[in-house]
Amino acid sequence: MANGNHAITSPVNDITPSFEKKKFLFVSLESLSGDLAWTLVKEGHEVKAYIKSPLDAGVYEGFIERVGEWKPHTDWADVIVFDDVEFGTAAANLRKKGKLVIGGTEYTDRLEIDREFGQAELRRHGINTLPSWQFSDYDEGIRFIKETPGRYVFKPGGNTPSTSKGTLFLGQEEDGRDILELLEQNKTVWQKDTPIFFLQKYISGVEVAVGAFFNGHDFIYPINVNFEHKRVFPGDIGPFAGEMGTLMYWSEPNKLFKATLEKMLPAIRESGYVGYIDINCIVNHRGIYPLEFTSRFGYPTIPIQLEGINMPTGEWLYRMAAGEDFVLKARRGFQIGIRILVPSYFSDSHNDDSVRKYRDLAVTFKNPAIKEGLHIEDIRNDNGIWRVAGISGVVMVVTASGTTVEEARRLVYNRVQNIMIPNMIYRTDIGAKWPNDSDRLHTWGYLES
Repeated sequence: MANGNHAITSPVNDITPSFEKKKFLFVSLESLSGDLAWTLVKEGHEVKAYIKSPLDAGVYEGFIERVGEWKPHTDWADVIVFDDVEFGTAAANLRKKGKLVIGGTEYTDRLEIDREFGQAELRRHGINTLPSWQFSDYDEGIRFIKETPGRYVFKPGGNTPSTSKGTLFLGQEEDGRDILELLEQNKTVWQKDTPIFFLQKYISGVEVAVGAFFNGHDFIYPINVNFEHKRVFPGDIGPFAGEMGTLMYWSEPNKLFKATLEKMLPAIRESGYVGYIDINCIVNHRGIYPLEFTSRFGYPTIPIQLEGINMPTGEWLYRMAAGEDFVLKARRGFQIGIRILVPSYFSDSHNDDSVRKYRDLAVTFKNPAIKEGLHIEDIRNDNGIWRVAGISGVVMVVTASGTTVEEARRLVYNRVQNIMIPNMIYRTDIGAKWPNDSDRLHTWGYLES
């Protein structure tokens, strides 16, 4: 490890000298990293952003400058940020030209997109994995469950767009008959949209992820421990939304990190990766079982991380891209983020009545002067009025920090109450399971150094 002092700090007496303004170019498949880009704009940096998806026209308008092509601006930029997987080859080519690039590599892209490869790489580096099987034929998967009854998790393969209402299912039946019925009844539909899928052995325990920023040759400490809440409604009810909110904190390397992500250091270093990388796990008294990689910024993970990072965003992004070894100054305590949706999120059509009803809807505030902890997602700035934009129905993330989880919960939900959007949807239980999860994780020793 490069850093002997992982310095988790409190927000007081933490003055960072002024940092020279830089030029940042963001390259995106869809509207994901606008809040990170807007943070840089507010710090005085120059920012340009390219977003490939035509469905995201108008998103971030009035917050950041959008461009129609990204390649003509590479010479202009001091730092180029690829905010998603699938850009590994482009990022590698720019690095060879001497550009400072935050983003993936062919190797790290494949870790996330190709689940079978990701699991094989974990095993190659001595990390435990759960049994899993990849299929490209639904009839073959159906035969497998009939011949090998058991409780399984169904996972789609490939890079799933954020606007996709995911088809991940956790089996409830010990003989697998619920997953079997889903496959039999939906195989024709799913074969088109999800041609590759996985069946993974189900295991009970606490779901927890551990991640860190990486500067091309080593991890930047402290690490990040986070607990995602992936279903839409409180109590883990409803469809998987990717992520509806997260509880996290910054930590010195712990047993969980040392048993998983740290073992991947040689491979990540060899690939030349620069950015955030994360492994999501299920842990119980028997062991640690990694489920999947995130080899990019997470959404809404990165806005919640910004809540806990106590140094200018432009500075740590630039220093990471430049390959510097430094300590990330982070707040003590906990951060919580709550994702806010509108009902058009549930639409399957880009032009139905629900999407039209909520597009351009104003986001208003009981106290307009208080916007602390608000992070933009698919909205635009109309001369000072924030309006819903795009087609995703994902509006913003609200964040807060606290010395305890309960303090962070109290503050973040007070901030949510200041927002007025007709029929807005959010979870009311983010972080509520912490007392039980914390007890179990500490009993098993996974959060200790």
